[in-house]
Amino acid sequence: MIGRVEEKKYLQSLVNEGESQFVAVFGRRRVGKTYLVRESFDYKFTFQHTGLSNDDIKAKDRKSAQLDKFTESLEAAGYFAEKKPTSWAEAFTGLKSIIEKSKEKKKVIFIDELSWMDTKSSGLISALESFWNGWVTSRKEKDVVLIVCASATYWMMDNIVNSKGGLHNRLTGQIHLKPFTLRECEEYLKERRILFSRHQILQCYMILGGVPYYWSLLKKGKSLPQNIDSLFFEEGAPLRSEYNNLYRALFNKPEEYIKIIEALSSVNMGISRDDICKKTRLASSGSLTRKLEELENCGFIRKYVPFGYKTKNALYQLIDNYTLFYQRFVKNNAHVEKYWTERANSPEVRAWSGVAFERVCLEHTMQIKSALGIAGVQTEVSTWRCEANSEKGVQGSQIDLVISRKDQVINICEMKYSETDFTPDSAFDKAMRRKIEDFQKVTGTKFAIHATLITTYDAVENPYTGNLQSIVTGEELFV
Repeated sequence: MIGRVEEKKYLQSLVNEGESQFVAVFGRRRVGKTYLVRESFDYKFTFQHTGLSNDDIKAKDRKSAQLDKFTESLEAAGYFAEKKPTSWAEAFTGLKSIIEKSKEKKKVIFIDELSWMDTKSSGLISALESFWNGWVTSRKEKDVVLIVCASATYWMMDNIVNSKGGLHNRLTGQIHLKPFTLRECEEYLKERRILFSRHQILQCYMILGGVPYYWSLLKKGKSLPQNIDSLFFEEGAPLRSEYNNLYRALFNKPEEYIKIIEALSSVNMGISRDDICKKTRLASSGSLTRKLEELENCGFIRKYVPFGYKTKNALYQLIDNYTLFYQRFVKNNAHVEKYWTERANSPEVRAWSGVAFERVCLEHTMQIKSALGIAGVQTEVSTWRCEANSEKGVQGSQIDLVISRKDQVINICEMKYSETDFTPDSAFDKAMRRKIEDFQKVTGTKFAIHATLITTYDAVENPYTGNLQSIVTGEELFV
């Protein structure tokens, strides 16, 4: 298994605990949650079950279909009821029987895609509450390890992690599984003997993000452009159809979520809630708040407050690399033969590369801090922008990465994608000085300002390079 060292170690330690354990595993779809749990327990469970995708069943039959599937899992584990369960309370009675009859020292129960099982008026959560609170924890034998998993992170947060009902504070542990880093993607390719240079891995990350399943589709012996054509643009390309499946699998009514995603894909830095309403024509209501929170919990967007601003000035930004690539290139270019191979060096792709590289940098701020030698320094990471104001002598600036440090230094970071060593010129130097001047005037900061370049290779030494305090290279993002 690539990465996930601490997560695997933690899961394996559960069987040695003196009390029964109830753990939630959640994270973005396709990030490897199921694989992690199965590998951690060597695919050996007292009972395991995976909920049915609601796309596969009719709305009116969802509860009965989920119960029937759960009954199949009970039977696979050795439980046979005289009649099929018609409620989740009855279904969990079968699970209790399996646990009681098991001779294993620890009874490891794995329920995957729990959110899919929670159909309308299903009674699933109340049955789970009764199972855990009224039965597992009351047993003299403290021998149950219950692991529940779901890709619908917002559902897990509401119903399990931050439950205000019977499951409030009942979890003994949780794992929010994050996408791979660049280093982990490199390790994964080496494991599969797929030979990409680090620059090509970076380019691939700009398209796929760190989602392990997407990387598993790359083929040995193909160049990166050939792989991207196979994944997105050829007939039957798997990651073209993935887009609609991705949002349908997470949200019962995905149309409005996709409207928000499309609105955010049209801008790079982020937009306000009011702007989202204008672009989508959705009302500014509690329903919109809920949808934004759900998209954030699932890892598709981020909400952030620019440096020096208040919470009411929060912006929303689309950060899912796959979704951004789909919206920019795939949505309107299906079945175009050799699309990426022939356009990989086009002006449109070069413009996108700059924005995509910035997102990769934002996903690797820990590595950037390490490269700057401040891994142990307390910091606040944010963005900043200001409008032009002639009265105050402000020209108008946007800074995509601001690292404010406890040691009274602020790194103003400029991220530049380049196919070769980056050459700072007078335009770059002028823009950098303008941003620093605007930042100092508007924020009134007393901290020292360090001009910092983050680029794919290195920087060519010249007089303008001397005005930089720090340079972080693409190599250092792989730490």
